[in-house]
Amino acid sequence: MKYHALPLLLLSLVIASCSSKKIKSEYLPSASGKPGDVIVMMDSIRWKGPLGDELRKTFKAEVPGLPRDEPMFNLIHVHPRLGNTLLTQIRNLVFVFTLEPDSPGSRILKEQFNEETLNRIATDTSFFIFTEKDEFARGQEVMYLFAANEELLIKKLRENRQYIQNFFNDLEKNRMVEKILSTTTTKGITEMLKREYGFELRVPFGYKTADTQPDFVWLRQIDAQVDKDVFISWKPYESEYQFLPDSIIAWRDEITRRYIFEDPENPLSFLVTETTVPFKPVKARQTTINQQFAMELRGLWRTNTRTMGGPFISYTVASPETGKIYYLEGFCYSPGKDQRETIRELQAILSTFRIVPKS
Repeated sequence: MKYHALPLLLLSLVIASCSSKKIKSEYLPSASGKPGDVIVMMDSIRWKGPLGDELRKTFKAEVPGLPRDEPMFNLIHVHPRLGNTLLTQIRNLVFVFTLEPDSPGSRILKEQFNEETLNRIATDTSFFIFTEKDEFARGQEVMYLFAANEELLIKKLRENRQYIQNFFNDLEKNRMVEKILSTTTTKGITEMLKREYGFELRVPFGYKTADTQPDFVWLRQIDAQVDKDVFISWKPYESEYQFLPDSIIAWRDEITRRYIFEDPENPLSFLVTETTVPFKPVKARQTTINQQFAMELRGLWRTNTRTMGGPFISYTVASPETGKIYYLEGFCYSPGKDQRETIRELQAILSTFRIVPKS
């Protein structure tokens, strides 16, 4: 593969090092761009047509569980041009092309591949996607989407939409996890959770302990822009029926009624799960947390007084070691503001949960 966007000196160093990924990365700049940014490089004619429509359906799909519509990613189209170094250093980069019809943009992208690869694209309909780490920048992920013709590529995008969305969503979450794990200022909270409750959770700078109970912990970060909250509760594990979404929602409402208040001065105020908005239902899916089965819920919360509300994400996991089932939730309050990245951060925090083995 040719690296048109790399400076000549850097390219010579890469070649001299036998394309060693470790050595190559040392000489690359850090990836740029904001969380959620995705640059798509493809021919402008294809972008304005059915292929571009399919890409927009994939990357600009609505994020579930938010009060207002927000796309999964900030999608930016760029026409491919040789030497466009700054744009190829974005953290999430997608190249899209087909072998026909031919166009100036497609020709530039096809030059990235050798003849053997182009022949495989033309003959192997299962070969339509390729990913590469640190292609033009450190901390970058590049995805190539291609096919012999536009009709086939559109079909592949439709069939693999969920995979592509999960690929970049997991990337962004894992980047946040790496950032959280590098935080040392909240070591006291982490050690307290290990010592008192036998589990680990990592949180970024600024989170404080809002409340602790024998079966409940509430961590909170409040600033001028957003109120971010994380809480964990647990009880004995009895059966797999505890993982049913209705059972989880009932348990959640029991926890929030008892411990999560709207107004500290009003003991009658508490949080409830919003289940009365038909076009914003609570959505459940099976997933894993640190290789353990988990049920994920995304939805909306509100106060029983209907004066506040916002989104939440939660995971329910069981631990054979402790014989308990755990409910982990992150929710936020930031009316009138975008909340996609806040929920992504809360998701990253929850994904650091693990039971601490007894010594």
